[in-house]
Order: sequence, then C-alpha cells, then structure tokens
Amino acid sequence: MTIKRDLVRRHLLAVVENADPGTPLSSERDLAVELGVSRPTVRAAIEELTEAGVLVRRHGRGTFTSPRKVTQELESVTAVPPAEGHWTSRVVEFRVAPAGPPRASRLEIAPEEPVLRITRVRLVDDEPIAIEELELPARLVPGLEPRDLEEGNFYRLLRERFGVVVQDALQTLEPAVTNPGQAELLDVPVYAPVLRVQRTTRDREGRVVELVHSVYRGDRYRITSKLRFDATSG
Repeated sequence: MTIKRDLVRRHLLAVVENADPGTPLSSERDLAVELGVSRPTVRAAIEELTEAGVLVRRHGRGTFTSPRKVTQELESVTAVPPAEGHWTSRVVEFRVAPAGPPRASRLEIAPEEPVLRITRVRLVDDEPIAIEELELPARLVPGLEPRDLEEGNFYRLLRERFGVVVQDALQTLEPAVTNPGQAELLDVPVYAPVLRVQRTTRDREGRVVELVHSVYRGDRYRITSKLRFDATSG
C-alpha cells in the first residue's frame, strides 16, 4: 500500500509542479485507472497533500492545486551577507545540454546554446541543509569542474576566475514540502517543510548569468530581514 501511495504522491507532485495555481485535478476514479491503483489509495495520497497545503479540496467541485500565492515585494537589499556556519557542497549532477526554448527564453540565449546544469547538496558543518540547482550559459564558465563548486563562494569564483561580476537578482521565496528525491538528499522525511527559493541573476552588463532553484530545510534554516516603513506600508 505504501509503495502505491508513494507512486500516486509522486504523480500528483509532478502535476502540481507543471500546472498553474488553481488547476483542477483528474477525478479520483480517473487517477486510479490511470495509475493502476485503488481509489482509497488515491484518496489517501490526496489527503496527505491537502494537509501539507499542496492541494485544496472544494466540496462538490473536486481537488485543485493550491491557489495563486499572494505576493509582497520588499525593498531591494544592497548587499547580501554570507550565511553563518561553514558551507560546503556535494555535486550530484554536472552536465551540459542545449538550452531548449523555455530555458533559453529565461536565460535570454539561443535555444541551441549549451547550458551547464548543476545540482549540488549544500552542507553546513557536514549536515545537508539545502539542494541547489544551477543553470547558466556554459560559455561563461569554460573549464569549470565539479570540484570547483565544493568549497568557497560561487559568486567570488565567477568574478575572480571568469570575470563575471553579478550585480542584481530577482528572487522569490515560498514554503513547500520535500518530494521523495529531495527528502533523500536532505536526509529528512518526505513532505518535510522546506523554503523554496527561485532566483534569476544578472551581471553588470545586464546579462542573465544564472537561474537558481533551491530548497532549504525548514527545521534548520531561516532568514531575517530589517524593514523600513513609510506611509504606503500595509
């Protein structure tokens, strides 16, 4: 039963990842037929994801992906200090592939241009804290190797070795839960709370130099901010 329920959960998480907020799911009966499991198994998986806030059940209407998030934009930060602790990384994926249309659009490059895709587990004092997925034009970092990403500051590496000076980024943060793959890398239970971070970074020339998708353990990581208020503050 657990194996089949995990199958349903993985399927539903994939649907949520690729669907717009508020998208209706297939009926329990259709999901059961599609996945070759019983309706109670589908129902149990849906209930777990509903409790985690990933799905929303509406009486008489069905089950939907969570509604669109309410966004609050904070004043830009002029400098980002390093997080405390001794940070290291373990690279679990390092490959080059053509960008393809969707990713090329976000990186503002041609679809056929090679993109370096890196996944690394970030550790603090040898304990996994985050998973970071980096995507950047391969031409910006000729000769970069996995071992270069195990220690030190990535932005310092870009600046000192490749002459790429990052200047600003658009970043979003929102709560989420781990999927099975993330849970294994972070050594936490499936559906453990995490902070999901997405960032698009530009350099001084205005070029997009990286796309970042990260998840940070909710039990080990927090962010504090200093705020200023004016007459428009809510």
